[in-house]
Amino acid sequence: MTTIGYARVSSISQDLSIQEAALKAAGCDVIRSEKRSGTTTQGRDELRTVLEFLRKGDCLCVTRIDRLARSIGDLQDIVKTIRARGASLKATEQSGIDTSTAAGKCFLDMLSVFSEFETNLRKERQLEGIAAAKLAGVYRGRKPSIDPSKVRELKAAGMGASEIAKTLKIARVSVYRMLK
Repeated sequence: MTTIGYARVSSISQDLSIQEAALKAAGCDVIRSEKRSGTTTQGRDELRTVLEFLRKGDCLCVTRIDRLARSIGDLQDIVKTIRARGASLKATEQSGIDTSTAAGKCFLDMLSVFSEFETNLRKERQLEGIAAAKLAGVYRGRKPSIDPSKVRELKAAGMGASEIAKTLKIARVSVYRMLK
């Protein structure tokens, strides 16, 4: 039986060392880590590798379940994959989570609901803050990455949309949007 650790943080400025130390202390034989958002499983190559590597009797170990997923659907898919491989899941900082027991499975499901709820609340607060900033005239969004005058200038010089897009290294649809 192999215990495989998985550590994840959302951004490159965050540090993985605390999670990796906790997983080492939990007796993980192998630790894989990555700096990717937990809101989707897309592009999380280390997670995919860990799930493919799991064998019957192995244990996937994380510090908290939110390191695996931020949505109930993604977490359930991950847990199904773990179970299908005959492995189990444990969380070092959430001692009730151990999918090798009925109580652990139940606790995991309850915590996943709260994790998704927390993510949704954070999104709502962010949208409320943006709306308030817009009303106050403070929020302007990100700066444009395409100079509309450059697009119009190239169009006036006789270039077509495809040629302008290629020259400016932008999408053709962006050219059409600028020319409206």
